[in-house]
Amino acid sequence: MLSLQDEHEISTLWEAVMQRPTVTHFFDEPTNTFSYVVQDPDSNACAIIDSVLDFDYAAGRTDVLSADNIIAYIREHHLEVAWILETHVHADHLSAAPYLHEQLGGKTGIGANIVAVQEIFGKAFNAGTEFARDGSQFDALFKEGDTFSIGQLQGCVLHTPGHTPACLTYVVGDAAFVGDTLFMPDYGTARCDFPGGDARTLYRSIQKVLALPEQTRLFLCHDYKAPGRETFQHETSVAEQLNGNVHVHKGISEDEFVKMRTERDATLGMPRLIIPSVQVNMRAGAMPPAEDNGQVYLKVPLNFF
Repeated sequence: MLSLQDEHEISTLWEAVMQRPTVTHFFDEPTNTFSYVVQDPDSNACAIIDSVLDFDYAAGRTDVLSADNIIAYIREHHLEVAWILETHVHADHLSAAPYLHEQLGGKTGIGANIVAVQEIFGKAFNAGTEFARDGSQFDALFKEGDTFSIGQLQGCVLHTPGHTPACLTYVVGDAAFVGDTLFMPDYGTARCDFPGGDARTLYRSIQKVLALPEQTRLFLCHDYKAPGRETFQHETSVAEQLNGNVHVHKGISEDEFVKMRTERDATLGMPRLIIPSVQVNMRAGAMPPAEDNGQVYLKVPLNFF
């Protein structure tokens, strides 16, 4: 059951649903990640959501090819970046937010519960007192019901934890950017076994998303091509999720979902880039400080995950 507060916030979102932002996706196949440029069709304002910093794990080298593709698009279309947003602290790719901010400006934003994630992983990586655990690395820490503007577009924030404590869904007009909360209907839902994750919480978060108008476009952070599907896909809708999501369609109870999700998560290995990704992304995409020899290092906590 949704609370009166939830119903009020969803009603507010419905009022803005006639706005239709222009959404352009960028796909990083090595990490199966979709990034987005969200434009106000009536101005040159835009936001970037869930950017990717290329990372060669074996060589320990970073690159900005994926971010440069976004920059080229923004400059070609003479856009101005209002926001560089993260749906959560990603465990499968590094964020390019600092590089994009340096090149294009814009304010950075993430969920206010980033402080819980920073506390968990600050301890895991023994980050030390120099690592602030108050979210101050970001310009804005969003809470449930907060709003933001992209030109004339009004954005609203849903707090949708479960995959991580800080997960958000950004609703901009008739578009919702759900991060890892949902995948394509034939693939299902996010895992909940990372520190701070919870399957029951995820189920309740998904109900917030599925309470949006059925025509709402849902833009996903990842796709892994379900068996039998040949192409990567990045967009679905509330109606499609309600009717066809293999994990959480209409008629699936909370207890049924929790049982399925818990059993499935127990069979999954850790994401290939979780160790470098979390160390960087909990710092808003910045690298750890260089050591006394001038070199930056990423740590590997043995037997932690």
